[in-house]
Formats: sequence, structure tokens, C-alpha cells
Amino acid sequence: MAAVFAVALVVTVVHWLLAHWWILAVVGVLAVLAGGGWLYNKEQQARWEAVGAQGLRYGLAQLDALHHSQFEDAVRDLMRRDGCQDTVRVGGGGDLGADVKVTDPYGRRWVIQCKHRSNGLAGSAVGTPDLQVLNGTARQVHGAEFAVIVTNGRVTEPAVNFAKQQRLHVVDRHTLGVWVSGSRPLWELLRAVPPPRKPTALS
Repeated sequence: MAAVFAVALVVTVVHWLLAHWWILAVVGVLAVLAGGGWLYNKEQQARWEAVGAQGLRYGLAQLDALHHSQFEDAVRDLMRRDGCQDTVRVGGGGDLGADVKVTDPYGRRWVIQCKHRSNGLAGSAVGTPDLQVLNGTARQVHGAEFAVIVTNGRVTEPAVNFAKQQRLHVVDRHTLGVWVSGSRPLWELLRAVPPPRKPTALS
């Protein structure tokens, strides 16, 4: 009985819609308009996000107040601001020394390890062991052309010397402050980074 009733109901509805076909047309038009509006709003949101990313700025006090995962997000977003569209935050357990991986507008691969200190300069300094982890995985595992460690705190002198020996790049609190407050890309602030060899399709 239930099946017969269901079939009869469907047949009745179909006949009614065929007799009132204009209702289907109105519903179709409304659906198209709603879908178009959703796509338009999504496109506008993407444009505003792109504009916001271009003007992205931070103060060091803002960075100090972040959680370590938010600090990694901030570094990723700053690289995106600098024109790196291929930006991924890897961070977390098993990241193998890579918190952020990006490809810059010249096709060069960057692997960035982030060391956040909630106390800023008063926090523990980044030491040689941190650089050794980056050095052991950045190029061999992640295929980096440039391996960088970024901190809002201090870096020990032995760690800085080790970085120079192993062609690693250190962004300490001072360099970080310049980077996050201005519009110059990171590679212009790191003296050891050579200029791009030639433009690519990403430039």
C-alpha cells in the first residue's frame, strides 16, 4: 500500500509540474542566479584576500604573542606576500625540519624552519643543533635550493658560524623585524642569496 501511494504521489506531482511548467523555469532561473552570485562573491573574496596579502605587515610584539603554529602561518603568508604562490605550511610532528616550503617567483625552492620564542630575545637561543636538523633534511629530503631558519629570538654565535659553513640562511629577530614591517622580499634581505639567474614562467 505504501509503495502504491508513493508511486501515485510521484505521478501526481509530475503531472502537476508538467501542467505548471513555468514554475520549473522560475526555479531554474533562481538557481542559476544564486549559483552566479555565489561564484561572484567567492571571486571577490579571493581578490580582497590577495590585496590584503600584498599589504601584510606585522610588528615583532604581534609575532611574540602568536602560538608557534600561528608563527609558521605568518611566515608562510609573508612569503606569499612576496610573490610566492606555491606556499605550504608543513609544520608539526614528522615535518623533518621543514615548517614552510615555497617556490619563489624565480622558480627557486625554499625550505624554512621556524623557531618561535614567546619571550622574544629573552627566550632560549637557537643553537647549532637546530641548524644541524635543517642542514640534514632541507636539501636531501625536501630538495631545497635555499634552507632558512627563522626566529623571533636570538641565535648563538656558533650557530651563525655553522650556518655560514653549510650555506644555510639565518633570519634573526633584527632581520625578521625588517622583513615583516616592509615590502622587500626575504631574498633581498639575505646577503648570501644570489640574484635569480633568469626569469621563469612564475615570474
